[in-house]
Amino acid sequence: MRFAYDSRADLLSLEFHPGIPIADFTEAYGMIFEYAADRSIVAIGILNASRRIASDALNLFASDGGGLSR
Repeated sequence: MRFAYDSRADLLSLEFHPGIPIADFTEAYGMIFEYAADRSIVAIGILNASRRIASDALNLFASDGGGLSR
């Protein structure tokens, strides 16, 4: 699993299956779900993350260095 918080975009990205191509995505309630061809969830993006997640948690994501490369 890889993750990253982009403070300029205010986007928290959680990637569960790095390297698997994204075949489709849906957006609902400020979250983006990315799916593989078999409809398994590859990644989740949380929009406006600073308003949805405690700042302590976001700081962990931002400082860990486990950033997504996409």
